[in-house]
Amino acid sequence: MKKSLLVIAVVTPLVMGLSACSINIGDDDFDGYSSTSHKGEEYNNRQQIANLRIDTTYAEVINRLGIAEFNETYEKNDETIQVLYYRTQRKHKDGLTTKDECTPLIFKGGLLKSWGEMALAQI
Repeated sequence: MKKSLLVIAVVTPLVMGLSACSINIGDDDFDGYSSTSHKGEEYNNRQQIANLRIDTTYAEVINRLGIAEFNETYEKNDETIQVLYYRTQRKHKDGLTTKDECTPLIFKGGLLKSWGEMALAQI
């Protein structure tokens, strides 16, 4: 009888202490946001960008890729230049999207003229 009381006295606090615990195994990349949704978005964006062609219209790109993470418009040499940034890679585990995690798409006169970091440096 004393043995069973002793077992109950020792086991009960242990069981009660574990009842609200959860164990996370194998998700080292979790940063408070759904990393799988970002990975899916990045893959889809890379796939869509890989299939783009020069002179694709702005409207068609938006239709394919959706709203860009960043959108910039400016005038240079009397020409309107618009740059859309789409997330294509993860560099920081902060859950925020920055331009260095995006691929820029450069439009002139409403038509896609180039994309990528090197293209952005040339405009």
